[in-house]
Amino acid sequence: MSKPFAITLKPGTSLANLTGTWRSERPVYLDRLPPCNNACPAGENIQGWLFHAESGDYEQAWRVLTESNPMPAVMGRVCYHPCENSCNRAQLDSAVGINSVERFLGDEAIKLGWKFAAPATTSGKKVLVVGAGPSGLSAAYHLARLGHQVEIQEAGPLSGGMMRFGIPKYRLPREVLDAEVQRILDLGVTLKLNTKVARIEQSMKEGNFDAAFLAVGAHIGKRTFIPAGDATKIVDAVSVLRSMEGEDKPMLGRRVVIYGGGNTAIDVARTAKRLGATEAIIVYRRTRDKMPAHDFEVEEALQEGVMIKWLSTIKQAGEGEITVEKMQLDDKGYPQPTGEYETLAADSVVLALGQDVDLSLLEGVPGLELKDGTVQVSSNMMTGHPGIFAGGDMVPSERTVTVAIGHGKKAARNIDAWLRGTVHQAEAKHELAEFQNLNTWYYSDAHQTVRPMLDIIRRQTSFDEVQGGLDETNALFEARRCLSCGNCFECDNCYGVCPDNAVIKLGPGKRFEFKYDYCKGCGLCVAECPCGAIKMVAEET
Repeated sequence: MSKPFAITLKPGTSLANLTGTWRSERPVYLDRLPPCNNACPAGENIQGWLFHAESGDYEQAWRVLTESNPMPAVMGRVCYHPCENSCNRAQLDSAVGINSVERFLGDEAIKLGWKFAAPATTSGKKVLVVGAGPSGLSAAYHLARLGHQVEIQEAGPLSGGMMRFGIPKYRLPREVLDAEVQRILDLGVTLKLNTKVARIEQSMKEGNFDAAFLAVGAHIGKRTFIPAGDATKIVDAVSVLRSMEGEDKPMLGRRVVIYGGGNTAIDVARTAKRLGATEAIIVYRRTRDKMPAHDFEVEEALQEGVMIKWLSTIKQAGEGEITVEKMQLDDKGYPQPTGEYETLAADSVVLALGQDVDLSLLEGVPGLELKDGTVQVSSNMMTGHPGIFAGGDMVPSERTVTVAIGHGKKAARNIDAWLRGTVHQAEAKHELAEFQNLNTWYYSDAHQTVRPMLDIIRRQTSFDEVQGGLDETNALFEARRCLSCGNCFECDNCYGVCPDNAVIKLGPGKRFEFKYDYCKGCGLCVAECPCGAIKMVAEET
């Protein structure tokens, strides 16, 4: 007969506590950073607003979204959605249509008249914003919500900056832009149009401003030397797109050649077709894979009849024609001239070679550093002159609406801190929620909803919006495709699979906790968590 099994316990120790001696690792709950949030240049809490959208609470989703970005209806049309390029769901079936849902929420807000809440307090401080483009409007919005008095001074006759004067109406209807600008002004922001700031220090002194944010857009088209006859019509792309906002549309002729390979070149070519050009030809010196224009825009242009001459450069322009030299790639992939030429008929040549910023308002300001046509700023967006901040096209960065809006938000928070005599401390980022952290077994295939497109005939003959939006049913479906990467959504999987009853439910919205007295550290909860919100950590010794 065997002897009975016996354990001697130290005083105050229970049998349950002994499970800790069995573990080399223990599970812990955590919040990881969703890759969509991490990739958003505007710093949106994308997963946060998708959570409300998927429950059908669209207004709350919009309010969470606009904590970072005041213009979702605009962004839902013109943002190139790097969030979707980073979406983990793309490795399962296809990325969540974040941009589509954002547009839906923005359009709902306009339709239903949702407004921003008025600031709770006022600071007594006054801030000058130079430029009513995306960065300036974003900064004004965030500063106003922080309680500051904001005045925007805009040199042009209308607000919107390059959103209005650089993006065609078929991509961004003006009534959408106007509605979202007006909502910002309704916070009490003052907008002065046709007011060019010639000297920033003088304007600040005359207006008794405590700080300034410079957000002048890149409105000056770059030029290049092309030998040309006196009768040759050569114009820059920015001027062409800007003139589309006036009553007198540009006279480009029937045969239009566009020189360049960026999104602006695509926009001009598609605009020329809509103005009646029988031929709109883009001349670009490299291959398609090197073209800076986004591929989906290139594809849409080709569908509309725009032609592109790859590996080509303009050597000479004459009356009614241009001479193009063919290029070939060398062994390093760089284009080299071949000495082979061809002649193309052309009534006008449009230069789309990039844009510069007018920095004349900064002349004589001590402490500023200018480099390569941009203003150098520190990590808090302030220039070398105390109280003068800058963002958008004026600083070294990618020139997109989304980046500009992000700059406005970042600058506003730092301006607010500077005015209050403090330093803004950005929140530390959580570790990234990567695809391998997820358990996708629980998700069935559900591909991204495709947004409707205007038929090709109307696209070629009108400035009607090309890409449509989702309806409520599609937007709700799209929002529900979110995997909630890295953050617990209380699916109860850990609670259900734990063999030791070590997972405790804390109630709706409060998630769970582990009772380590019972946990053996088997890791089953980690393996079965769909969103990767649990990880194993080394047991403390």
